[in-house]
Amino acid sequence: MYDVSTRKRALALVAQGRSLNSVSRETGISRSAIRSWQDRIEPLTRMAHPDPGPPSNESAYAYLLGLYFGDGCISPHPRGGYYLRIACADAWPGLIEECREAIGKVRPGVGVYAAQKQGCVAVTSYSRSWPALFPQHGPGKKHERRIALEPWQQAIVDAHPWEFIRGLIHSDGCRITNWTTRVVAGERKRYEYPRYFFTNVSDDIRRLYTDTLDTLGVEWTLCTRNGNPFNISVARKASVALMDAHVGPEY
Repeated sequence: MYDVSTRKRALALVAQGRSLNSVSRETGISRSAIRSWQDRIEPLTRMAHPDPGPPSNESAYAYLLGLYFGDGCISPHPRGGYYLRIACADAWPGLIEECREAIGKVRPGVGVYAAQKQGCVAVTSYSRSWPALFPQHGPGKKHERRIALEPWQQAIVDAHPWEFIRGLIHSDGCRITNWTTRVVAGERKRYEYPRYFFTNVSDDIRRLYTDTLDTLGVEWTLCTRNGNPFNISVARKASVALMDAHVGPEY
């Protein structure tokens, strides 16, 4: 639900001759919402966000929360309610199915469908209660606003930390094989080792990831590339083994 000042600002940009696409990108408001306001500005009388109570399955919620922080968004429907969308690459059909299952476990009875996009599938579900379940929802990009867990969310992450880590890795992470060379007995030999990477532009989301790794005893390092501190690496053998046991690669 957007307040009147937000609606008037968006419509003022449109009145300047801007396209709906450009206004949507600048404000973080969907084109359909802006279009619906062009004939009426005053707030519509709508049902407030219903309190859905705690997630039906906390383990599934911790995983879905990680997916949402990486590749998820919530957008309003012009006639009320909200869509939760999680983008999943076509290359990982197992991830797509696990995402659908997680949504169904968090909100039993809601419809879940996969909308094919170029190179990915948007796993989508409609409900009036998504903003209450994901209070980090807001206009604009996640890295441009503060992201912090509510106490009840932190309690779920504390109880299911590996599921939260899995969701983050499955959305914005990967497991790769690095290699280097060493001289052994005068002969240079190739040495390979596995490594996990997590990459996210949001300082807050990276901090949630590393704070959770700390509680699990997983050692990590910050990898700055081209001056950007967006990459978190897990490369020590014991820590990679922990990640393999509880996370594993996408599939």
